Amino acid sequence: MLTAGICRWLHRQGVKVAPFKAQNMSNNSAVVIGPDGRGGEFGRAQAMQAAACGIAPDLRFNPVLLKPGSDLSSQVVLLGEAVDTITADTFRSLRPRLAETAYAALAELREAYDVVICEGAGSPAEINLRDGDYVNMGLARQARLPTIVVGDIDRGGVFAAMFGTLALLDPADQALLAGFVVNKFRGDRGLLAPGLEMLRRLTGRPTYGVLPWALDLWLDAEDSLAYGRVLGRPAGPHGTEWLDVAVVRLPRISNATDVEALATEPGVRVRLTVEPAELAAADLVVLPGSKSTVADLAWLRETGLADAVAAHVAAGRPLLGICGGFQMLARAIHDEVESRRGSVPGLGLLPIEITFEPRKTVRPAVGSVAADLPVRGYEIHHGYVSAADPELSPLLRDHRGGGEGAVHGVVHGTHWHGTFESDEFRRWFLTRVARLAGRTGFRVAPANSFAAARERALDLLGDLVEEHLDTTALWRLIESGPPADLPFVPPGAPPR
Repeated sequence: MLTAGICRWLHRQGVKVAPFKAQNMSNNSAVVIGPDGRGGEFGRAQAMQAAACGIAPDLRFNPVLLKPGSDLSSQVVLLGEAVDTITADTFRSLRPRLAETAYAALAELREAYDVVICEGAGSPAEINLRDGDYVNMGLARQARLPTIVVGDIDRGGVFAAMFGTLALLDPADQALLAGFVVNKFRGDRGLLAPGLEMLRRLTGRPTYGVLPWALDLWLDAEDSLAYGRVLGRPAGPHGTEWLDVAVVRLPRISNATDVEALATEPGVRVRLTVEPAELAAADLVVLPGSKSTVADLAWLRETGLADAVAAHVAAGRPLLGICGGFQMLARAIHDEVESRRGSVPGLGLLPIEITFEPRKTVRPAVGSVAADLPVRGYEIHHGYVSAADPELSPLLRDHRGGGEGAVHGVVHGTHWHGTFESDEFRRWFLTRVARLAGRTGFRVAPANSFAAARERALDLLGDLVEEHLDTTALWRLIESGPPADLPFVPPGAPPR
């Protein structure tokens, strides 16, 4: 978020700026057409940061994306293309190749843009991972980047965290760490002043500002852990009734941002849940995307959520499955690729079968619904519909007129992510859901725009940077690099 805010501030100054994150670990990804004309995926956070810069997405903004499939393995996406599945042990052997790709991408961006703002990952003081690091201080060292440590005061212990981070770095890394920013502060900033001054005396480094807590910064979340139980701050209904949407928080939930656009709609309450009882009260249940469809389907059954989903449909209330969630609705899933469990029964709520293939489909999607209402989205999946009842109706039409997804009574499904960002489709779908759920008093807000909501969030980030950070000092870092007289703070890690 702070990277996006700095990008928006620079963009407002007329600076040609780009974001960069050498390696991201997230199942929230975005799709962009690469230089070879094929679709590729990269971190959705970097797509949001590109929007803050006023530029088109570029795979080089996040050259390495790790998509966790379990606690012990991740799919590796390199410059948009899935190239391997790794564990902690096999990652070590792959890391030199990933580092080389990341360094080359950053060098190209620095040639093409006036400024590149690089986001780290996790903490720069993860000393167990420092050897071979190319994301945090390894990247800063390789490219001689001035570095700022951001401390989240809402978690507590921010002074100890910032001091300790610096003190655990070796002398060469410390020479690049120019100062600190305190994030998510609530209350009277004057209370922080003595601590900030003591931190300056202890470290010889300034704090460039204190960013206040902002309730409206929830769009384009890095992953579902950023959400509370209710997404955003739902506005009152345009009509006389609310719509209640329950999104199942799958263990390996992917592209949870699909439902954010629903949460920007007045009168729509969107909540993530793992409680079967909460599905019973919902007007719409959503099964979102998953990085591990078969494993998350098994979890649905183990937790009783599968029975709750079936009961919701039996009661005549609408259900939506997106990508992995759509695949779970099938009669059968044949998977020798992702889970390698062979054929397993699905929930049986759609008369289709799903088969996984090794090559991943990654592409933008353009189409329509109903009376030619435009829909845009994107696809990221290994599974496809390999068999379907010939009488089954599609949910959408692609740009060639072919059917996409399915509608079977109150059950809806699609492989397309991001469709609710299309305002006309979102209004059409919510109107349909309200009718099926018996919410006759619900009305969509005719002028609500998701794109405008995203722009407001990006502008708020830019405002926070301009108002609460020492932008003059930040500009000096951009122009001149790390200050030459930064003191060493013991003990420091042993030099490599």
